This record gives sequence, C-alpha cells and structure tokens, in this order.
Amino acid sequence: MAFEFPDRVTLAHTPTPIERLSRLEKLFEGPELWVKRDDLTGTGITGNKVRKLEFLCAEAQREKCDVLITCGGVQSNHARATAVAAAKLGMKSHLVLRNSSSGDLDGNLFIDRLVGAEVTFISPQEYEQRDEIMARIADEWTAKSHRPYVIPEGGSNSLGALGYAVAMEECSRQLKSLKLEFDHIICPVGSGGTLAGMIMGQRLYDLKGTLYGINVCDNAEYFQERISGILREARKLFGLQMSIAKKDINVIDGYVGKGYALSRQEEIDLIKTVARVEGLILDPVYTGKAMYGLMEEIRKGRFKKSERVLFWHTGGIFGLFPKKSLFF
Repeated sequence: MAFEFPDRVTLAHTPTPIERLSRLEKLFEGPELWVKRDDLTGTGITGNKVRKLEFLCAEAQREKCDVLITCGGVQSNHARATAVAAAKLGMKSHLVLRNSSSGDLDGNLFIDRLVGAEVTFISPQEYEQRDEIMARIADEWTAKSHRPYVIPEGGSNSLGALGYAVAMEECSRQLKSLKLEFDHIICPVGSGGTLAGMIMGQRLYDLKGTLYGINVCDNAEYFQERISGILREARKLFGLQMSIAKKDINVIDGYVGKGYALSRQEEIDLIKTVARVEGLILDPVYTGKAMYGLMEEIRKGRFKKSERVLFWHTGGIFGLFPKKSLFF
C-alpha cells in the first residue's frame, strides 16, 4: 500500500548490515541465525532509538523548538540518544531519569552529561507521573523563553514508530539483494515502539516472516495493549489503513528475569558467550535478555532447525559499563 512518510532528519548511519551468526547457531543447535545490526546506527546515538528520533526531531524542528525533553531509567539508551541528537542539532536537552543521582557517573549517564544534558532525577514512585513531570519542566523552559518539545518514554508514539516502518523497508531491500527470506524476525521490547513500527512496515512492504517481540519488562498483555494503542494512533494521524488484533501481536513472555535492567547470572554468561563466539556485543537490559529468550525458545522447540531467524540487535552498548562488576 502507498504511504507518504512525514519529513525526517538524518541521524542514523543506514542501512545497517545483516550478518550470519553461524557459530552461535551451532552452539544453540537450532535454526539458521542472522542479526540485523542496529547497534551500528552510530556512535553516540547508537541503537534503535535514533531511527525514532529522526521523525521526532524533524517535528521538533518544524515547530521551531530548541529543547528536547524526555525520560527513562538512569541508564536509558533513549535518553542518551536524545541528548546526543539534541547536541548534534544545536538544541538543548533535559532528561527526567528514574533512580537517584548517587552512584558512578558511568555508561549512558556519562554520555548524557558529556553532551550537556540537564538531568532531573526522580524516584520510581514519582516516575509513574513522568508525563506530568515532563509537562511541568516544559512549562519552566517556556517561562525562560525557550520552545520545548516533549518526547515520550522510548520515543514510542506513532510518529517515533515510523522509524521502524522505514527500517522494515530497508530490511526488505536488503533481503531482496541477499536473496534471503526469514521465517521469524525477533526483537527486544521495552516500550513497544520498535515492534509497533515493525508491524507497520511489514504490512506496508509485505515482508515475510512472523514478528516476535521478547519483553524485558512488564508482560505480554501489557505490550499487546500498548502496541495496539500506537497502531490505532497511527491509523488516526497518518491514515494508515491497517488493523491487527491484539492477539496477533506476538510477544514472547517469561524472560524479564529479576526485572527491568536487573540481570541474572545466566543472562550475563550468555552475553559473554556471544561476545567470545561471534564478537557481537549485547547489552544486559535489552538484547541480552532477548537473546537468552531466543536461546531458550529454540531449546523448547518454538523455532525449528529447518527455519531461518533474524535477530534485530537494538544496541545498548553503554549499558554494559555500569554492570562490569557482574562479568568478571
């Protein structure tokens, strides 16, 4: 179906490569395994969030905004990518981060500070009112004669999700060039926008394969509802003529482990194994949990040896550094 995308700014280094993980597939004793390397979208703005920010920052520019405001955990990849994108575009940034200001200035938080982001730390309880808090901060910037633009958690609204509709078109072109088809495409799910965009893109570009998200927080029902909301919003705002039932949004539950951004030893061990077997660096919050989930689902028989699977690497390398004591 024809669809005209809104304007976007160029922030990501694309197309990102698709590579085979031949040694890992032997280790898993499962399907043919490939990876889409969205960890290579850039250096400071590495990962999946930059694709969403291309559309969100373009809207901020159209509205003549000069401050980007967003939120996340203290080691949020999205918050870091937003801060770096703001600096690149000549804007200021203000981050509302869950947790406290205590602890090491490391990982994503170090990059936030390096590029000049203003940071407000709030408690987990306060974070439940993050949208209201960001709105108040926006009012404070407005009172100082600035024009703020508020980006939701993870950049996961219908506009941001368009970044992954575009990514699926990119993937479709690559697969035609490589003469490849995948039975399954798998990504981590933390705020829902990436999987929502992939669903849009699959419908727009008739990309084969079953899409699965492996949630790293909350549960499958939560994300089916959240992603349905993003898709409804996309139909309303952009006229995207597609509908998908909540039950057809495939979220593989059961791999949250200790909780969001909390690591089990088996997840840490797998990150080390993948690094040593393939030279592929996963992160402890998203891709490490998702790869662990994929490995377990292969062992359970969900993904067959005769099939071909694409794992979508969503980045997150800076999240490794605050957890380095867990590895050795």
